[in-house]
Order: sequence, then structure tokens, then C-alpha cells
Amino acid sequence: MKSINWSKYNNELIRRGQVFFWFDEKIIDQWYSKETPGGRFSDTYSDIAINALLTLKYFYSLTFREVKGFSESLLELLEVDLDVPCYTTLSRRQKRLSNKILDTLNLNQSVHIVIDSTGLKVYGEGEWKVRKHGIGKRRTWRKLHLAVDESNNQIVAAEVTGNDTGDCEVFEDLANAVNSDQLEQITGDGAYDTKDCYRWSLENGIKGVFPPRKGAKIEQHGNFKGPPLPRDEAIRGVRDMGMTEWKKKNNYHRRSISEAAMYRFKVKFTDKLSSRDFKAQVNECLIKCNILNNLPTPRT
Repeated sequence: MKSINWSKYNNELIRRGQVFFWFDEKIIDQWYSKETPGGRFSDTYSDIAINALLTLKYFYSLTFREVKGFSESLLELLEVDLDVPCYTTLSRRQKRLSNKILDTLNLNQSVHIVIDSTGLKVYGEGEWKVRKHGIGKRRTWRKLHLAVDESNNQIVAAEVTGNDTGDCEVFEDLANAVNSDQLEQITGDGAYDTKDCYRWSLENGIKGVFPPRKGAKIEQHGNFKGPPLPRDEAIRGVRDMGMTEWKKKNNYHRRSISEAAMYRFKVKFTDKLSSRDFKAQVNECLIKCNILNNLPTPRT
């Protein structure tokens, strides 16, 4: 029978509810913008300050007004003398932030990233209404495209598009956002099985693993004098050994890491976006991705 230290176990569960707050001195020193406001009061605060407040908003699912009250209480408890922008300033500045995914790649080893996309609702009916009565006119979605480092579950690149954008159309933007000479392999599902995706992978010396779609045809036959095309090699591999064995050989199963990242995203932040302006929606997604990168990730 497995023995358990119930006292220690109980204390660990209690610690999960503990909350610790601190402000980095760099944030305090750079809270206010050092540039000339230029007649706009909203530019009084730096991008660092706005980003910190928006991180609190999305982590704790607060409204803009609640963010102001919450952050003022924190600053008072920490005895930090800083002003907090009003909710209208936060809303305006979110549209103008130049946010990005923090670089979390380990450059000391080869990197394998997995990519995929998911839908996020802006406004519209719920799933039950759609199944019962069909899709309404005002149902609007955005697509969040993620590139995830399969070794540590960290999101290394993200793109936000309309729901009419294909996954393969965003492939190069995701891949180019990963600034690493150690990038070895990119894995995606059949939506990335296009000539452009394979061409980019070949030109950059990166192994692209995208399962051929049903009915895929070989472009350059074996009697052609020249190096074989990677997509043709994938089609031949699936034909010779079967899809299951081909996936095992190319570590395709690691693509599930990207699906796990999207699951974590929706569990933590739901599948809805609170912002209505597209630029604000992009920054909302990027801030949420950076929050996930700073949370404990499951072992895989």
C-alpha cells in the first residue's frame, strides 16, 4: 500500500491558493513614458505599464474598470506611489501596443515546433443555438494560429487572422517568427500539405512534416534527373509503409502538443475574445499567450 504524508499533502493544496504580488523595479522606473506625450494624455504611461495592467485584466478576467480598482489596491498595499490610467486609456492603448511573444527557445539544442490553429468567438450565438436553429448573421470568429516548442510546451509564435484565412497562408509568418538557427523540424496537420509550405522548409533547410492529403499526386517522378521533392518523398513514404508507420517515423505524434496548448488557452481564457477592434484582439491573444508561457506546463 502506498503511504502518503497527509500533512504535507494538505499543505501543498493550501499553497495553491496563496497569492504573491511584487513589482519589478524596472517596471516602476519605466511606468511613465519618457517620450513627449504630444497632446495625448493616454501617452503619459509607457507600453510596459499598459502591458502589465492588461496582463492583470486577462489573468483574472477583469473588466477595464475593475483593473483600475484592483491595481490601485495592489499599489497601495505594496506602498508604491504610482498613478493608474483610467479604463478608457487602457482600452485605447491596447489597440496601439506593439506586443510580441517572448522568446523562450533554448538555443543550445535543436528545436522542433508544432503548429495548428483554433477558432475564437468575437460575438454571436452559443453552440446550442447554432445546433438547434443554425448560424445567425452576426456570428463572427477569429483564428488563432500557434507555433509551440514540443520540448517544453512554450508558445514561440502566434498569429491572429479572420476565419476565412487558411492555415497554410499563415505558415511562413509563423515559421519566420521563430528566430533560431537551431530550428530542425516543423510539424503540422494536412492543412499545411501545400507546395509553398514544403518550398519554404526546403529553402531554409528545415524538415517539414505534413501528412499528404487523400489523393495527393507525385509531382516529380523517380526517373527525373535531380533531387526528389520533399512532398513527393512524403507521398512515397506513406504509400510504402502506411500512414501510421510514416507518422511514427517522423515524430508526427508530437503535433498533439499544439492541440494541448490550445486546450490550455481555452480552459484558462475561454473561447471568446472580449475586444472588438481587430488590433486589440491581436494584442489580447498575444498577452494571453505570454501568460500561458509563464504558467506551469504539464510534462509530456
